[in-house]
Amino acid sequence: MLELTPAQRKHLRALAHPLKPVVMIGAAGLTQAVLKEIEKCLAAHELIKIRVLNDDREARAQWLQAICERLDCAAVQHIGKLLLVYRPAKEPVIKLP
Repeated sequence: MLELTPAQRKHLRALAHPLKPVVMIGAAGLTQAVLKEIEKCLAAHELIKIRVLNDDREARAQWLQAICERLDCAAVQHIGKLLLVYRPAKEPVIKLP
């Protein structure tokens, strides 16, 4: 799992402000299909928002942890029903401080 410094996390949050969620986790939860879609989006965009359609905060936190562990990405932010994750591409576009 990738670790970020507070300054890097702040920079990524600022970059993510105008982004729209590209993946939604529905009633079925964190399935293999959802993980595959997150993997594809991370490879294309590096920084993505994920919307979770679940009212259980603990479940959302566990799913964020599972996503980061399985896909080797970093959790940038978990606010409400939005998750923000980052993974640098092979040739990074986003420059971290």
